[in-house]
Amino acid sequence: MAPSAEYRSGGPRYLSSRIDDLPGFAFAFDIDGVLLRSSGIIAGAPEALALLHRNNIPFILLTNGGGKHESARVHELSKKLGVPITEENFVQSHTPFKELVEGSEAIEGLKDKTVLVTGGDGDKCRKVAEMYGFKNVVIPGDILMEYPTIWPFNQIFSDYYHKSTRPLPRQVDPTNPSTSLKIDAIFVFNDPRDWALDSQIILDLLLSKDGVIGTYSEKNGDPTLPNNGWQQDNQPALFFSNPDLFWATSYHLPRLGQGGFQASLQGVWDATTNNATLSRTVIGKPFAHTYRYAERVLNKHRAQLLGESIRGASELRRVFMVGDNPESDIRGANEYDSPNGTEWTSVLVSKTGVYRAGMEPKYKPQVIVDDVLAAVKWALKEEGWDWVE
Repeated sequence: MAPSAEYRSGGPRYLSSRIDDLPGFAFAFDIDGVLLRSSGIIAGAPEALALLHRNNIPFILLTNGGGKHESARVHELSKKLGVPITEENFVQSHTPFKELVEGSEAIEGLKDKTVLVTGGDGDKCRKVAEMYGFKNVVIPGDILMEYPTIWPFNQIFSDYYHKSTRPLPRQVDPTNPSTSLKIDAIFVFNDPRDWALDSQIILDLLLSKDGVIGTYSEKNGDPTLPNNGWQQDNQPALFFSNPDLFWATSYHLPRLGQGGFQASLQGVWDATTNNATLSRTVIGKPFAHTYRYAERVLNKHRAQLLGESIRGASELRRVFMVGDNPESDIRGANEYDSPNGTEWTSVLVSKTGVYRAGMEPKYKPQVIVDDVLAAVKWALKEEGWDWVE
C-alpha cells in the first residue's frame, strides 16, 4: 500500500478462528498518544489489544516514557487497558539501561560504581536504578541538600528535595579528590523536573577531573588536545534514555519532553565550550539499539506465548510499529535493519497523539490511520486474517 494510504476505523469485528495458522507477525505499540493520552484511555485501545490477546497474536509496548519500574507500569496498564501486560512484553525508555549493570565485553559494568540518576518524580528513578542492580545511586537533590551553595537558588525546591534525598556516600571535597565524591556515569532516566539544578550538576561533572564533584579539569580548552581538551580527563559518560522533543499530554498542544532538556543542555555546553563536541549516548526510539533490544524482547515473548506450538511456526517475519510520532516511532521503524531479517512496518495514527492529520510527516509511514484500532485492523488485513461480524 502506498505511504499516503489511509484506513479509517469502522464498527467492531472479531477475527475468525485460525487454529492451524500461527502468526508470523507481531505488533509494537507506543503508549502516549496511541493507547493513552496523559492518564486517559484512547478510544479503541482496549478493543485493539483484546483482539490480539484473544487470538494469541504477540505484541509489546515500546515507549519512550518511563520514570517508574516496569513492574509498576505494567500493573497500571493492565488495569487500564483490560488485557494482561507483563514485564516480558513491555519496554520503556530506560529499560535497556539494565544491560549496563553487569556490562559486556565492550562496556565495563557499573554495578559497583557510583552513578548520578536524574529525572522523574522525587527519587523514583533512583529506586528504579537500584531495582535494576545499580548499588550506588546519587540524585542531584542529594548533592544540593548537603552542599546548597552548589546552586544559588536552592531555596526554591528545598521542601521538595527534603522528602526524597539521602546522605551522600562520600563528602564533596575537591581539595582531596581521592576521598571526595566521584561520579562514574550520568543517566537521564526520565524528563527532569528541575532543569536548572540538573543542568548545573551535569555540566559540573562534564567539566570535572575524573568525575570528582567540585573539580575543574586543566585540560578543558587546551587546543593541543582532541576536542580542545573538553571531555578528555576521565569525565563520567553521559546517557539519555530518549530524544523526544515533544510528547502528547492532556494539554491540547504537545509539551516539551526529555529531548527539550537535552537541547537545552546542548546549548549551555556549546556556550561554555565554544561549540566543542558533546560526547553522550542516546537510546530510545528512533535509535537502533532500542529496536534491537525490543526485537529480542518480542521474540522471547512470542516463544513464551506460543509455547510448544512455536516449534512448527515460522520465524518472526514482520512487526507493525504503531506510533504517533514521526520522528521517533516512524523513523525508527523505517531505518531499523533487523539482524534477523524481520521487517518493521511503520503505522502512524493521526487523531490521537503528536501527529495531526494534514501535516506532512518528516518521516513517512507505510500507512496513516485514524487510531490504534484502525491500525490493528489494517495490519491484520495486510496479513490476510479473516473477519466475521
